[in-house]
Amino acid sequence: MNQDQSAIASALRAILADHSTQESVIAAEGPGFAEEAWKVLGEGGFASISIPESAGGSGGDLADACVVLHEVGRAAAAVPFAEHTLLAGWALAEAGRALPEGVSTMSTRSSESLSVTAADGGAVLDGVLTRVPWASNAAQIVVLADLDGAAQLIVVPTASVTIEPGRNVALESRDLVRFDKVSVPADAMVAAPASVTAEALELRAALSRAALISGALERVTEVTVRYTAEREQFGRPIARFQAVQRHLVRIAEQSVSAQMAVDAAATNAVTGLDFFDIASAKIVASEAAGIVSAASHQAHGAIGMTKEYELGQLTRRLWSWRDECGSEASWSRRLGAHLAEEGADALWPRITTGLAPERRNEKVAGR
Repeated sequence: MNQDQSAIASALRAILADHSTQESVIAAEGPGFAEEAWKVLGEGGFASISIPESAGGSGGDLADACVVLHEVGRAAAAVPFAEHTLLAGWALAEAGRALPEGVSTMSTRSSESLSVTAADGGAVLDGVLTRVPWASNAAQIVVLADLDGAAQLIVVPTASVTIEPGRNVALESRDLVRFDKVSVPADAMVAAPASVTAEALELRAALSRAALISGALERVTEVTVRYTAEREQFGRPIARFQAVQRHLVRIAEQSVSAQMAVDAAATNAVTGLDFFDIASAKIVASEAAGIVSAASHQAHGAIGMTKEYELGQLTRRLWSWRDECGSEASWSRRLGAHLAEEGADALWPRITTGLAPERRNEKVAGR
């Protein structure tokens, strides 16, 4: 983490300590959205980190954005940074469009069951998108769709669609959106550049969930270490019992492994998204989410399940984020197929350097 990223993390941690307390996390589970926390992040310029200033953002890169996500995950804040910034904001900025006013969201399932046809210079959208994050809290939904053989980014106001509210396990908004022959004008559309593809969106979404998980894991580690040091049994802290120490070691090693995988993926992604890095980060983080949840609840006993206690809030987010944007099982299958396709000779250099091929070549060339 460089100095700028350390400054972002430090400032965000202080802000979220005031605006994403355990009480406000519970309060946000009703609407599925922490409106006050999101407003504060917007006012501080944190909500648009990684979007170029020329497109209305705060500047920075994808690694900076992952620092934001780490802190958001650590604070269990129900805010749409991933969809608003990493997906919708990024895609529009790549196409030369500024970030619209209000919350934007974007689904990686745009082609799921949605038809888009040309009409009067614009387009008509008809169909359904499921589990769209924060749709009921957004002003517009950005859709990547094929129109007459060309990829288009289409900005659809949420006022023109029907939204059926839904929730994930953490009670964050994951809504069903119905497009009943919704017409959009030509100025709501822009040609998607070559960099904005369904695969790129999928990778960015997976990295966002891995970064959220890494932040939550860090906080679970701290909460569990503190509890086991304070809780006494038979006249001494339970952290001194070997069985509990085994859980603490497991929690710490898994948390650090997830953070390392996310850091490597985020750093390499600054020069270009890399399937190996991001798939690995999502697999490691999602596996760690399950292992750490089990171990931390073992160390806590029954109190970890209560809604009011911080561990319960974090656990439900870990369970949600590990399955969103591809579970560890689905990414493992895809990574295996990817490695088989690259061949055995490419595997060892990849594992030992930890760098994407283009950055490894730069290092070899001494650049």
